[in-house]
Amino acid sequence: MEPEKSSRGYLATILGCYCPRCREGKLFEKPLALRIRGVLKMNKYCPVCAQPTEIEVGFYYGTGYVSYFIAVALTVFSAVLWWLTVGFSAKDNRFIYWLIFNSVLLVCLQPWLMRFSRSLWLSWFVKYDPDWRYTKPEDVSERMNEEQGNNW
Repeated sequence: MEPEKSSRGYLATILGCYCPRCREGKLFEKPLALRIRGVLKMNKYCPVCAQPTEIEVGFYYGTGYVSYFIAVALTVFSAVLWWLTVGFSAKDNRFIYWLIFNSVLLVCLQPWLMRFSRSLWLSWFVKYDPDWRYTKPEDVSERMNEEQGNNW
């Protein structure tokens, strides 16, 4: 039997916050919305292939670095775009306007950045399995400690 290929590629899986193993199940319980409450609540397991989303206690600590790197990249991108379209000058307030614009942009994108960095982080540790329908996900129960799960 030849395994079915997912219709989603790697980039679409990450941007859409889908499970990296099957590329079909959603990682988060709620869709991204203006209401921020619960927007980072992840499914404990992929609803499609049962892949655990938390591999071990404190697994998502590294997403802070990923989110920071993406925020810096967005800041550099917005500075270059601003410089090419509006320009910077020491004689007026264009630099201050860019700082305000960039700050508002990063604050508005923060929920998406946090979700995207979690999706990207998980994809580095859980690889796509074209045979996911016929194989079980890796057992990570020995790396989990329910008593310490939210103790960080």
